[in-house]
Amino acid sequence: MAFQPYTPKPVTDIFTSADTDINRRECRRTVPMRVLALGLGRTGTASLRTALKELGFADCYHMLSASVENPPDNLMWSDALAAKYDGLGTFGREQWDQLFGHCQAICDWPCVAFAKELIEAYPEAKVILTTRDVDSWHASTMKTVHWRATEPELKLVAQFDWAASMYQPMLSKFWTCFWDGNFEKNGKRRFVEHYDEVRSLVPEENLLEYKIGEGWKPLCDFLEVPVPEGKKFPRTNDTDGFVARCRRRNRMQMMNVLFRVSILGGGLAAIMFSTTMTWRRLFGRR
Repeated sequence: MAFQPYTPKPVTDIFTSADTDINRRECRRTVPMRVLALGLGRTGTASLRTALKELGFADCYHMLSASVENPPDNLMWSDALAAKYDGLGTFGREQWDQLFGHCQAICDWPCVAFAKELIEAYPEAKVILTTRDVDSWHASTMKTVHWRATEPELKLVAQFDWAASMYQPMLSKFWTCFWDGNFEKNGKRRFVEHYDEVRSLVPEENLLEYKIGEGWKPLCDFLEVPVPEGKKFPRTNDTDGFVARCRRRNRMQMMNVLFRVSILGGGLAAIMFSTTMTWRRLFGRR
């Protein structure tokens, strides 16, 4: 769903109170873009995000930025997807600066779907390719993000909840288009094609191919920053607990919906009661 207008977060969304509602279409770049981490999701991108922030690259954009941190970001992602895959509108440096002008780094989905566009928009940024064995990556993604992108419960929640109504259409569109309509069938092929494309677009001296298990040193050497002393390399967002976290998010969003309905229902009942009493006072004894 492209070009959907921004709407503020309902005041009744008390069960997802940490969600912000920044309208990125009104934002501008405030910090330089320094790192494009263009490895596919499920290659350690959440850990890399934490590591980059620890190294001073703040903020670092990630799928979580759109899914649970600032849901209106999905409006601009839908615009970007429509421009790329449907030829509707344009989405260039100006729009990227609006979407993550507050970030010095980006990683994870859906950013990686726009690898070529981002490399062209930010030629000064260093590029990191997190990678892993394609078979283990595919198995992990099937159990996590593919499940999330296709689960019926999220589709249901999106019919009623403010945040989910922006996130689910964007995720579904991205997941369908990037994998040529079938992740299970095309995922491994597209994995290889994506990594080959990035390698072909980035000069060797500006590219780091990196596995999370390699730790701080190769990352810090490439970024020309000191290795943090006495700190273990972070490990976050592993497969365990992914489904449970998503289902908990669904429940919180449906509780928002139920609370909103109860408030509106109570308000309507109060209005009807007040109108009835007023009518009786004015006309009941004539």
